[in-house]
Amino acid sequence: MVEAVLIDLFSLPANLQNNIQGLLCNVLETIEKWSSIPAPFVYVMCCQRQGSERNGEQVSFLPALGDFQSLKGRLEVVRALTTAAALYTVKQRLDEKDLSIIKVILPTLRKDLMKVYIDHLFTAVYQFEFEDLQVASDCENLQIAEPRSEEQTVPTQDVALIRSEIQMYLESLPSLKGELTVLRSSLIPDDIFLHGFSTRTGGISYIPTLSSCNLFSSSKRRDPQVVVKENLRRLANAAGFNPETFRRVKIDHANAVYIMGKTEPDSYDGIVTNQKGVTIAAPGADCIPVLFADPVRKACGAAHSGWKGTLLGVSMATVNAMVSEYGCNVKDILVVLGPSVGPCCYKLPHESAKEFHRIDPKCVRLFDSASPYIDIRRATRILLESGGILPENIQDDSVTDQNQNITFCTACHPDKFYSHFRDGTNFGTQIGFISIKD
Repeated sequence: MVEAVLIDLFSLPANLQNNIQGLLCNVLETIEKWSSIPAPFVYVMCCQRQGSERNGEQVSFLPALGDFQSLKGRLEVVRALTTAAALYTVKQRLDEKDLSIIKVILPTLRKDLMKVYIDHLFTAVYQFEFEDLQVASDCENLQIAEPRSEEQTVPTQDVALIRSEIQMYLESLPSLKGELTVLRSSLIPDDIFLHGFSTRTGGISYIPTLSSCNLFSSSKRRDPQVVVKENLRRLANAAGFNPETFRRVKIDHANAVYIMGKTEPDSYDGIVTNQKGVTIAAPGADCIPVLFADPVRKACGAAHSGWKGTLLGVSMATVNAMVSEYGCNVKDILVVLGPSVGPCCYKLPHESAKEFHRIDPKCVRLFDSASPYIDIRRATRILLESGGILPENIQDDSVTDQNQNITFCTACHPDKFYSHFRDGTNFGTQIGFISIKD
């Protein structure tokens, strides 16, 4: 069932007002006549000519909205200077109402270009059907997508122009939820390394559980890659690294480590480098983003350590990669545990809790319950120390620093951090990042 209809009049010139009004009336009448109850939400997308708001001009080809009673309160005209701006505004309306199944009615010549915009601004969460503007006359078309004609290829230069238009629009958007904030550790020497942990403020993501500096996109979430890229650009600008030489682990919740410069695995939860100017990162939204720095051999690493990765030893696997690849001495390596879910909030089923109990009974609270509380940070520290990392070279300031400058509980601080445990499946992601300065 179609949940929303987008009527694209963006490219139609104003001198066709009478024809456009007739077309639009026919489309709206068809939607009203054949829609189920409730009717779909309808968005009419059109061009706002530069300066027209200032001059008080109106888009006169739009019919009186009051003529369509069943669409009352469900019909909106979206005017903007660019297609990117208009479509992004429509996306915001869809996300406010949690709508995912959209029919797009548009001129035939716009279809392939519109698909490029949609591919960039939406994710696989959304389902789109397309219909020619002049063909909107039977009820079936509102329920079932038309057979797609053979796909046309949009010229490369047109795709580049669309990408540029989208990027410029996103860059123009104001930051949400306050200023962008980066947390830094005093353990890692800042004359050698650039590093930090992002928080959730200062980006452009607007969906509540993703707002605002979400740094991960997937087919299951509503934030597209272009929004994440803009958030990363803003973080890079604030932190001082180059987003074009940025590498993030490809999460597998295991213990594989990628040595930069060698063949990249399909997935890995640790990454190490001794290359200057390359920023490596690990995400976290309850899982621990762990940073590693050797100021003697000038090498660094980042690891994503969830409960599975912790048990599989991903942190020591990252340390071992630095030792074997760059000749690091384990006693020189500094390790910082970033924001992650704390033992105050995190629970696992009893069977999984047993594995943490074997590492140290103190890693588990209420062990005899069906879902004991788990301390994945303590387990990580114990495994690192067992591998030769000096206790004083590990920063978990939920233990060592009462001010808690970095190792906050993500679930306890919704104003500062994302949390899968707290927010559910459509959760945002922060990162820990590190690079060697030139």
